[in-house]
Amino acid sequence: MKVAVSSTGNDLTSQIDPRFGRCKCFVIVETNDMRFDAFENGNAVLSGSAGIQSASFVASQGVKAVLTGNCGPKAAQVLSAADIEIYVGQTGTVRDAVEKYKKGFLVSAADGNVSEKFGAGGSGSMQNSGKPIFSRKMGMCGGRGMGMGGGKGMGRSIGMPPADREASGDLSKEKELKLLQEQARELKKQMENIESRIKNLK
Repeated sequence: MKVAVSSTGNDLTSQIDPRFGRCKCFVIVETNDMRFDAFENGNAVLSGSAGIQSASFVASQGVKAVLTGNCGPKAAQVLSAADIEIYVGQTGTVRDAVEKYKKGFLVSAADGNVSEKFGAGGSGSMQNSGKPIFSRKMGMCGGRGMGMGGGKGMGRSIGMPPADREASGDLSKEKELKLLQEQARELKKQMENIESRIKNLK
């Protein structure tokens, strides 16, 4: 399964860019083996509709989920119409976010969590050509992150690993309990990190 991550760089160790429509790059990751392609996001310099154009580009790559810091309402509409799940509030590295997604620790959002013009004023001049600027055919799994799942608009359902989500009716009580306990621990960590950041900002 492919997922798209808004990124500040062109590989799995890059930090997540908090802006979806105006991020520097999109890293498209195959969750089965962590292979990835990176695309420079030329939509960052558009005066308007950056989110819509970026969402359209991501949808054209056949992804099933977007992992990002923030997503505007119009971009969210395009992604939802393409049956792409949105996971906002992500920080840390691209690899961290994808590993959390695979383990079912992330919570999908029904809508965008920021205003339409959030993140305007980026730099760059290239439009997405559809050709990767960086590609790694054998990505390395591993690495543990300290991403914090902040952000608003976290609705819909607790994320489950894709395989378990599709066959949730076959989960034993023990497996479901273990999964929920892992999700609860991760959400508790995220809440502690968010509360710590709030305290530091006051």
